[in-house]
Amino acid sequence: MSNVQIRLKVNGEGVSAVVEPRLTLADFLRQHLELTGTHVGCEHGVCGACTILLNDDIVRGCCVLAVQAADSEVVTIEGLVDDPRMAALREAFHSRNALQCGFCTPAMLVTARALLQQNPQPTRDEIRDFLSGNYCRCTGYHAIVDAIETVSRQPAGAQP
Repeated sequence: MSNVQIRLKVNGEGVSAVVEPRLTLADFLRQHLELTGTHVGCEHGVCGACTILLNDDIVRGCCVLAVQAADSEVVTIEGLVDDPRMAALREAFHSRNALQCGFCTPAMLVTARALLQQNPQPTRDEIRDFLSGNYCRCTGYHAIVDAIETVSRQPAGAQP
C-alpha cells in the first residue's frame, strides 16, 4: 500500500503528514506528533484509554484511521490544557483522589469534560453511564464520579 498525504487540525494547529493507510489516529498522535496523553490500551475501542475529540465528538483513537481524520479537527488532552472546565476537573480529580496509576486519567478527563459540555449538572447515574466506556483498574470509579459531581456543582471555570 502506498502512503497517503493527510491534512488536519490538531489542538488548533494545522498538521500535514504522509502516513500509512492503516495507521490509527491514536498511533499518529503519539508517534508522529508526540502527543502521548492519548494512551493506547486494548486497541479495540473497549478500554477508552485513547479517547479524544474528533470534530467535537468523543471517539476512540485506536478505532479511527489517521486517513479518516483528514480535513477534520482533533483535540487531545494536551489541547485542553488552558480550558477552564478542564482545569477544574484536573483539580477535582487530584483533590478527590480520583487517579492512581494515571493511565486512564487523560481519557477520563476528556470524557468528563464532554459530559459536562452536554449536561452541565448530571446525576451520579448519568456520570457513571457516560463513563461506562472508560475503564479504570485502580480507583473503583467512586472517586472519579465524586470529582465530576464536584465540578458539575460549580460555575464553569471555577476551581473546586
